[in-house]
Amino acid sequence: MADIKITLKDGSVKEFAAGTTLLDIAKSISQKLGKQALLAVVDGVNKDLSDKLEHDAAVEFVTPDTPEGLHAIRHTAAHVMAQAIQHLFPDVKFAIGPAIANGFYYDLDSEHTFTPEDLQAIEKEMAKIVKQNISLQRAELPRSEALAMFAAKDEKYKVELINDLPEDAIISTYTQGDFTDLCAGPHCPSTGRVKAFKLQSIAGAYWRGNEKNKMLQRIYGTAFPSKEELDAYLHMLEEAAKRDHRKLGKELDLFAIMDEGPGFPFFLPNGMIIRNELINYWRQVHRRYGYEEIKTPMILSRKLWETSGHWDHYKENMYFTQFDEQDYAIKPMNCPGGMLVYKLHPHSYKELPIRAGELGLVHRHELSGALHGLFRVRCFTQDDAHIFMMPSQIRSEIKNVISLFDEVYATFGLKYHAELSTRPENSMGDDATWELATQGLRDALEDCGLDYVVNEGDGAFYGPKIDFHLTDSIGRTWQCGTIQLDMQLPERFELTYTGEDGLKHRPVMIHRVVYGSIERFIGILIENYAGAFPAWLAPCQVRILPITDKHVEYAKKLADKMFDLGLRVHLDDRNEKLGYKIREAQVQKVPYTLVVGDKEMEEGTVNVRRRGEGDIGAMPQDEFISMLQEEIKEKK
Repeated sequence: MADIKITLKDGSVKEFAAGTTLLDIAKSISQKLGKQALLAVVDGVNKDLSDKLEHDAAVEFVTPDTPEGLHAIRHTAAHVMAQAIQHLFPDVKFAIGPAIANGFYYDLDSEHTFTPEDLQAIEKEMAKIVKQNISLQRAELPRSEALAMFAAKDEKYKVELINDLPEDAIISTYTQGDFTDLCAGPHCPSTGRVKAFKLQSIAGAYWRGNEKNKMLQRIYGTAFPSKEELDAYLHMLEEAAKRDHRKLGKELDLFAIMDEGPGFPFFLPNGMIIRNELINYWRQVHRRYGYEEIKTPMILSRKLWETSGHWDHYKENMYFTQFDEQDYAIKPMNCPGGMLVYKLHPHSYKELPIRAGELGLVHRHELSGALHGLFRVRCFTQDDAHIFMMPSQIRSEIKNVISLFDEVYATFGLKYHAELSTRPENSMGDDATWELATQGLRDALEDCGLDYVVNEGDGAFYGPKIDFHLTDSIGRTWQCGTIQLDMQLPERFELTYTGEDGLKHRPVMIHRVVYGSIERFIGILIENYAGAFPAWLAPCQVRILPITDKHVEYAKKLADKMFDLGLRVHLDDRNEKLGYKIREAQVQKVPYTLVVGDKEMEEGTVNVRRRGEGDIGAMPQDEFISMLQEEIKEKK
């Protein structure tokens, strides 16, 4: 056969015989790459290294330290797990087994109920399969042949999946030794590439996520290129379990989720303190950045939601009501109400930009199985803002928003990275408008010197967006802030301003949130701080402990003095041992504990214990109060 020319990622061109495998090509280019490569991107299509090239191609090899490489490792690990299960439990029927964000899973239909002890046995069998370094072989089959194969194996779920594929779909299988699975790939060349893995949990899952279908058993696992990376991840999970905001929320009396309102959180007095401090800070920052605050109704007419496009694009997530024989919806977003506020008065170019902030309570329907503490709820307060501006102001306004985000996230010690999300399939508007909006976001990111990645097709239905992913104290990321540039809703609501030329023009609008949702942000902070909030946020900032009854009066006068200064102070005058009360203050994660006895009464001082440091010594009352006030003011 004729030789083929291959252009590599670095631009160099190599010649090989047609039918050469990608793995052999990788080895010929670099022995190191040959050992590390997992799969390749050929003309934009991921292919396993065992695939053969029959025509000229551009090739980029993917290694374990890339997202594509890690995905291939985890996808292969899912197949290794399935093969191990087949060896140990031959009667199991296999559904699907994909790689996911933090690992992989496989859904199984079995009369046997899997247990944690079973996971240990499966891991041992997986280790044997990995050690054998079995190659994965891809095959493409005609539909009839694939159906016959899986029907003969009595794999009814695979048969259903094949029948649901489009007529022109390529049907492929991957075989490793005695195990064959229906799969599009890609995978590692062999099972030996799955270096470090761990099976983590067992859960139930309806076939295809439909509660009308059979409940299957789902086994979750994770895999990494090295044992060191796996160990670090498992350690992070252990730390995350200790920080679970649902557990700490209950222990610290912050919030509750009750059966009478699934997905609708109740905030308790301690939680309300944190919530109100966050809102107070939000208002202070936004005032400095030139925002005015508005409030729009929670229930608005169907006509409004039809105009905004939510009735057609978001209806399945909305709640509805009816009165006066008219249809209404409980708002899932604040923006349509913001449009009506803008339209109340005519506007001149001299007024723009108009920055309108709103702490708006919204309701969105979430499936009961998706609800998760404060992270996934059915009602939450969005710290929204809508900015109306001229097209010439796009770059400067987005840069202004990014500056605000920088300040807020730095206050909480949170770093972030940005993602630019482009036009989704289900969207409004024309290509030219979308391109203009997307380029405006891109220009602002580059002006600010921010590194960012492009998330193709993940924009809102009305415009592209920048998402801000925060990194917490144990390395997890959370998507919170977002900036969405919108040229569609101003058009649909016929918003205008009078330009310098005296003519009517259409404004451009920015939707943006900093916290995202106050409820979710509180959940993130609980886990970020492990419940040990900085003094400015802590529900109780100071706990005063008199050693005996004769010190209570001194302690009470001090507590009253601090309370009058606006400090959150608690006097613990219970008839309990001092050591017990100190330990309880530690459990409640109080920033400062003041012990007062004879010496403190005589000298007008307090003995200070700082959370995490212990006893830091005695100081005059006023000196301690000034220190604490400064710490709160500076939000240290």
